[in-house]
Amino acid sequence: MISTTLISSPIIRKVSFTGPEAVGKQLAALAAQNVTPVTMELGGHAPVIVCDDADIDAVVAFSVPNKYFNAGASCIGPTRFYVQDSVYDAFVEKFTAAASAIKVGNGFDPETNMGPLANARRLAAMERLIGDAVANGGKVTTGGKRIGSEGFLWEPTVLVDVPETAKIMNDEPFGPVSIISRFSTIEEAIEKANRLPFGLASYAFTASLSRANQLADSLESGMVGINTYYFGMPEAPFGGVKQSGYGSENGTEGIDAYLVTKFANFG
Repeated sequence: MISTTLISSPIIRKVSFTGPEAVGKQLAALAAQNVTPVTMELGGHAPVIVCDDADIDAVVAFSVPNKYFNAGASCIGPTRFYVQDSVYDAFVEKFTAAASAIKVGNGFDPETNMGPLANARRLAAMERLIGDAVANGGKVTTGGKRIGSEGFLWEPTVLVDVPETAKIMNDEPFGPVSIISRFSTIEEAIEKANRLPFGLASYAFTASLSRANQLADSLESGMVGINTYYFGMPEAPFGGVKQSGYGSENGTEGIDAYLVTKFANFG
């Protein structure tokens, strides 16, 4: 394949890849043959921790557009929502109403809020992951089905009561589906958020500075958004940890990856 030819060539001095974990591992192995430096920005399964002191209306209004942007095909898109017990029911109700109000259709229509999935494979993935979640006890509060029989339109979907053993809680869905679960303590939420081998982006919403610091320190991801989903600053590093990759794009860290440090000592 073309990547084998390119990466094995001594002309290539640096490899940077954005894409799925499985492909990233293959390319990193190829690059290792020539000890070629690599930056890997791979997949994620971003958790969102919603604390009981957060403004639920504001969190829902902020979360729904960020979740269903690009039909959910975003490596840093929020997916696993962990909501504290006392605000869980209200959050599910409001989030479900907002998701069900999204207008799905042709992206060229100015009234469309969400366009189609990328291809037929994503339709099959949604059917498989959501079907497995329901088969394991999960409930669909809105969506869950393909729209029509032509094209790649899918209903914005919300799932609740999904066990952590379900495939969708462990495999990146990369589609327009949100999973909402409850938690009691902050420590429990952090444990659930860090459970997976991915660590690209994590998010948390709280009005408490002490909680915000605890979450920012404890969440195992290359990027943590506290009361925000925004990581698009060109001056800030963008990258993950664990199986979400290594190295950074953007910021001085992104530039450093393309430089070679030389020390010259004239005695």
